[in-house]
Amino acid sequence: MTEIQTQPAVVVPFEEVQSLVGRNLGYSQYREITQDQINTFADATDDHQWIHTDPEKAKDGPFGAPIAHGFLTLSLLIPMWTELLDVTGVKTKVNYGLDKVRFTNPVKVGARVRMTVTITDVQEVKGNGVHLVADAVIEIEGEERPAVVATFLNRFYA
Repeated sequence: MTEIQTQPAVVVPFEEVQSLVGRNLGYSQYREITQDQINTFADATDDHQWIHTDPEKAKDGPFGAPIAHGFLTLSLLIPMWTELLDVTGVKTKVNYGLDKVRFTNPVKVGARVRMTVTITDVQEVKGNGVHLVADAVIEIEGEERPAVVATFLNRFYA
């Protein structure tokens, strides 16, 4: 893993979003995954599988501890994204979706995750907007393989 220091968000005016293509935005802050967070997510999604919510049983499971739901880890993409990029001069910012999401490594309770993003494409869209494509990688501190790899899609309208 190449070490890139956490930094303040990249702030760019709408008219200059195209200049971000090929740029790595650095790293978000680390966030610790807690059992309480996992339990709350399980309640919200009605996914109470023991591998997430039963620490005693999970000790004897395949990972030796409870793990976060993949979609919980993925959902952290949004707050981490806001730490990395701010587009100014826009009326609307839209999370347009995801392409090719992979959960490549489980996140155990107590692990810390952070995200790095590289902007891969920016295209103009109707309505005075741009469609921004970003390669997002959510890493686990101390682990070689990331937790999540995804293509994240955003739209900004001026």
